[in-house]
Amino acid sequence: MHDSIVIPACFSSGERPQVDDQAAVVRSGQSLFMSVYRTKIAGRCRLITITWCKNLLLRGLSVSIQGQEEDHQYKLELKPWYFWRKQGDKQFVLDGTTVNVVWDLKAAKFNGETEPQSDYYVAIVCEEEVVLLVGDLKKDAFRKTGCRPSLLDPILVSRKEHLFGKKKFSTRVKFHEREDFHEILIECNNSNINTPTYENNTGFSDPELEVKIDGKLALHVKHLHWKFRGNESVYLTRSSTKVEVFWDVHDWLFSSGTRHGMFIFSPISSSPSPSVLLGDQEVNSDNQCEDSAGGSSRFSLFVYAWKVE
Repeated sequence: MHDSIVIPACFSSGERPQVDDQAAVVRSGQSLFMSVYRTKIAGRCRLITITWCKNLLLRGLSVSIQGQEEDHQYKLELKPWYFWRKQGDKQFVLDGTTVNVVWDLKAAKFNGETEPQSDYYVAIVCEEEVVLLVGDLKKDAFRKTGCRPSLLDPILVSRKEHLFGKKKFSTRVKFHEREDFHEILIECNNSNINTPTYENNTGFSDPELEVKIDGKLALHVKHLHWKFRGNESVYLTRSSTKVEVFWDVHDWLFSSGTRHGMFIFSPISSSPSPSVLLGDQEVNSDNQCEDSAGGSSRFSLFVYAWKVE
């Protein structure tokens, strides 16, 4: 079911946001941030996806909730030149249970970013509980909905970002909820990436890949034409966190036109959280949902770095 009042142009027409449809992303020339959460809603642990997108003309917000047979999705277009629904709510039925999406973006500050940076909230309400709340206006959200927070803490499972640039791609992320943001910079230091050259007295010149985290060099890949895929563990000195970094820049090197490199940042957990089985789902000792297959709820950041000339 798709409950829409207006479909943002930065989403594909009338359908679910095609985050993995690379052609659609290129055509729109957009930045797109997708955050996937796992929490208990309507009696089951489900995935809730919050997607923000931005192109030259407008911004878009989409909320998608996993159902047993089909996902339920609500889309909102944020146009700057005339009145749009800066606050409101939407109600629908999820597997026989009423769910409300409530938002307030009237004072939201984007500061040039794709998703709001402050002064906003988006809340998911089910059975008189706020099961998911994003944004910093938490008190306003609880006051507006008149509902209590859920006893289960939602888990941020993954975040996907589509970024456009020539040589540098930057983002910021929290690998753990209680940590500060980490600044990530991805850079290929040879602008002539598609054509290896020969330098005077030094022989073959191959592009190199650098990944900096919090201003410090965390990953340096030389001879990129031979090492266009790989992974490496790095340590974040500021938080003593170990992160596995995966990269795949094959299309940067061997494809033409607008093409993307793929990067994954996944913190390595030192000790899994104990959990107990509850029906076909799991709830761990920290009151969080986990996969019934026993997999960890480790967060991963996916960066699609689109290289444009």
